[in-house]
Amino acid sequence: MVVTQGNITTTCKLLIDGNWVDSKATEFGEVNNPSTGELIAKVPMCKPDDVDRAVQAAQKAFLEWREVPVVERARIMFRFKSLLDARYEDIARCVVREHGKTLAEAKASVMRGIEVVEFACGVPSMIMGESMENIARNVDVETVRHPLGVCAGITPFNFPAMVPLWMYPVAITCGNTFVLKPSEKVPLTSMMIAELLKEAGLPDGVFNIVHGGKDCVNALLTHPLIKAISFVGSTAIAKHVYETGTKNGKRVQAAGGAKNHIIIMPDADMDQTVQALQASAFGCAGERCMAGSLAVPVGDAAEMLIPRLVESASKMRVGPTDNEENVDMGPLVSSEHLKKVTSLIDKGASEGADLVLDGRKLKVDSKGYFLGPTIFDKAKADMSIVREEIFGPVLSCVRVNDIEEAIALGNNCEFGNGAVIYTRSGHAAREFKHRFNAGMIGINVGVPAPMAWFPFTGWNASFFGDLHIQGKESVQFYTQQKMTMTRWFQSSNQNQFHDPIWKAKS
Repeated sequence: MVVTQGNITTTCKLLIDGNWVDSKATEFGEVNNPSTGELIAKVPMCKPDDVDRAVQAAQKAFLEWREVPVVERARIMFRFKSLLDARYEDIARCVVREHGKTLAEAKASVMRGIEVVEFACGVPSMIMGESMENIARNVDVETVRHPLGVCAGITPFNFPAMVPLWMYPVAITCGNTFVLKPSEKVPLTSMMIAELLKEAGLPDGVFNIVHGGKDCVNALLTHPLIKAISFVGSTAIAKHVYETGTKNGKRVQAAGGAKNHIIIMPDADMDQTVQALQASAFGCAGERCMAGSLAVPVGDAAEMLIPRLVESASKMRVGPTDNEENVDMGPLVSSEHLKKVTSLIDKGASEGADLVLDGRKLKVDSKGYFLGPTIFDKAKADMSIVREEIFGPVLSCVRVNDIEEAIALGNNCEFGNGAVIYTRSGHAAREFKHRFNAGMIGINVGVPAPMAWFPFTGWNASFFGDLHIQGKESVQFYTQQKMTMTRWFQSSNQNQFHDPIWKAKS
């Protein structure tokens, strides 16, 4: 695998059939440390022939892996989990270096990934079938779950450890083999974790890694041996993945973008709300699909909330995270992404929203990709900063008169990932929970991202597919049911009277 030390930069390899091998690619992307701008690795932009090598290895391994008893597959996950625990901080520091999260954020994200491995250890109890005797006279019926075959995962830059771990531990324990394409911006963490899978005893070819961009993705989506695709990323690409994958006969679960609404009622505890809203909007530099990016203060709540929020957010410590643990927020992932987020701030200001905290004014003594917390007030429903996912530390505030207007604003949004209400009113909370058009709801909880045992249930343009990532739905996604009906006839020449029961009857 790739190793980087100081200014020594090497090229990421592919993991195929248990070996780290060179890509046949002629084009390469760059992996930079977002805190410094330093080039730390180059990543090949794989073409279809590289993808085919990985898929063929996975298909060959599948023929044996599917016959391994599920309890033995689970035991490998137990060993994998133990190794992840032992290397927990090393993995987190790799996330910090290639992505820019604070160490605390990186540790938290790695732990959420480990929780999915814990969940995968319990797969044997979740793929048990059902049976019934005498469903018709002398006819018995049973169902069993079978693995699909080769599965693939295409993951985003914002959670280099957690999101890939949402996918392949469950898929592999269910008896499938897997090809992972991590984001070309952050491939190093997945490569480090792959070494732990090998150390846990996973057979060669069961887990493979390829790298690249659009060509690599499309090769996975169209390869005839791949049976299922898991994806997390922007809505536009999620829709492409879903449409292309299903057109080519694959199961697809594709999680897209979001514009998560945070409703603040006048009766909310404002001190707690400010802290939770700040963490939701600016945690992970806003680079997460569960970020609270749109605050909706109701009535008098705006005058109580916004001044306190601006004061608190302006005190956040923003800076390099690779060698500094005493910061609240790190850089954005790349210079290109920084330009994109900044352009949306420019657009929001030009459309007439009040820019009450301007993160563009932040000064950091580094060549990294930094932007301070940014807050817009008095934004309108038709503004781009209200309608579009910004994916940065930008919070837009839309003032409304009552909860009916707040719910209507959310229900007119094209997305439907998460939504939160801050209130002391049980009635307001119940109305919000029942009527808001989103898949993950928080009541006085800033980021309602579920634990591994529950599905990540985005709605609308935030998800394309039928079975969600995580939880029991993930087991259903990575398996297919077989139903068997059985009836046995007594042979005419069978000597039934050797049986003492029959002798007694006679």
